[in-house]
Amino acid sequence: MSEKSKHFPACHVVFPPNCEERRAAFYLAAEEYVAETFNEDNYIFTWQLSPTCVFGRNQIPHSELDVDFCNKNGIDLCRRKSGGGTIFADRNNIMISLITPACDVESLFAEYAETVSAGLRKLGAPTKVSGRNDIILEDGRKVCGNAFYHQANRNIVHGTMLYGTDVEKMIGALTPDKAKLESKGVISVKSRIGELKEYLPFDVTTLRSRLIAMLTNKSLELSEKDIKSIEDLEQTYYAPTYLWGHKAKSDICRTERIEQCGTVQVNITLRGSLIDSITLSGDFFEIGKNVKDAFYNLFHEIPYNRAELKHILDLHHPEKLIRNLSEDELLNLLCP
Repeated sequence: MSEKSKHFPACHVVFPPNCEERRAAFYLAAEEYVAETFNEDNYIFTWQLSPTCVFGRNQIPHSELDVDFCNKNGIDLCRRKSGGGTIFADRNNIMISLITPACDVESLFAEYAETVSAGLRKLGAPTKVSGRNDIILEDGRKVCGNAFYHQANRNIVHGTMLYGTDVEKMIGALTPDKAKLESKGVISVKSRIGELKEYLPFDVTTLRSRLIAMLTNKSLELSEKDIKSIEDLEQTYYAPTYLWGHKAKSDICRTERIEQCGTVQVNITLRGSLIDSITLSGDFFEIGKNVKDAFYNLFHEIPYNRAELKHILDLHHPEKLIRNLSEDELLNLLCP
């Protein structure tokens, strides 16, 4: 550890054994809880996830992700409170959380990235710090990205370290528009991502334990009471308006000429990735009452993805309010 280091070695936050396989929201809530509850030291902990996409505080999920691909492949979704882009993580990644007193962020970022990079070099991986927040291999491939935010007069820095990853699943999850994905794009993504397992002669579990041994010199064990408080805070991450977003409105408009039905134009207003309203216009015939109200009530604040929309259609069949409109035709209008 460098003599100039202000935040390392840190105090290792130790979770009870039953906390090893939790969702991303639990560990992000744990960062907040540690920041709000403990202030005597610098604290660090590592965690691993089942396949998950974590997007930044200012991002709109359906613009960054193929949400339907994620749903079909059991990939969890979570919003974090730091900025930056969307990351894909699985159990071949190591997530690192560092909580420190409020200080100059640029200095903290530099110290954190260089300390972690130096630790990886000591273990045998040829890494260096690049740009504002990345750790890369000597050939330029990225192995660790980091982000930060302020909470309760504390700084929270968190990073994703790639020991290995399912690149095909990552590409499928992080590509919102498959029509724009060409083979050269896939090759480009693969060429930018490095894997530490190419250089380290041990598995991801060993890497995780060796990192903690290098970065910490004492520990803080969380109690069951602490875990209950973290679980309560975790629930706030699942609120639809937080998860899917409540940013400025955006609009989608699609028009289709449907045989025996007529021209149907769908106007969808979104707040983030939540539907604010859906309205229909065209020369079709309504065969139900209050079509406008029915569509608003059924779809208001529903996440905008094909699986959620199909679920609503299967349950309520709003297409029956319009003459000769089928469920599949309406679904393809709403979300092709």
